Amino acid sequence: MAGVMAGGTALMLTACGSETSGEFTTDDGETAEYSIDKDSGETSMTVKSADGTATLRSGTDVPVDLPDGFSLYPGAKVLTNTVVNQPDGKGTMVMFETGDAADKVIAHFRKQAEQAGFDIQIDANMNGSLMIGGERKRDGSTLSVTANPNEGDATTGQLIIGSKAG
Repeated sequence: MAGVMAGGTALMLTACGSETSGEFTTDDGETAEYSIDKDSGETSMTVKSADGTATLRSGTDVPVDLPDGFSLYPGAKVLTNTVVNQPDGKGTMVMFETGDAADKVIAHFRKQAEQAGFDIQIDANMNGSLMIGGERKRDGSTLSVTANPNEGDATTGQLIIGSKAG
């Protein structure tokens, strides 16, 4: 998944150019196609390899589809949602904003993670920015949540969940 995510990040950085679709070859020699919807700003990519096909979708309007037991923070506004599907699993990265405090955001996702069987291994406060991270040992799924307080009452959050195919 890291290769697709890295390729997807590079793709999103180049999406500011004038091309709205194309093909390229990854560092591993795999063929990839991408498209950018100029109206919505959504970026999509497909990478075909001997292991199967991986897809990436990223944008504000990409539907949020979290694993069982997880929900977006109540009332949060999605800033961008990136979903990666590949033969060995799925990855989701949602960036959002809420008017609630960072500690409430972290408490919401900590409760969901613990109920879903995740062992919280990282619990950090870096100058008011809060982060938790962990793993679910039974299937190797990983989770990372960051909540950053902004000026006023706003908090910007990021939820990343990687699930292995079962």
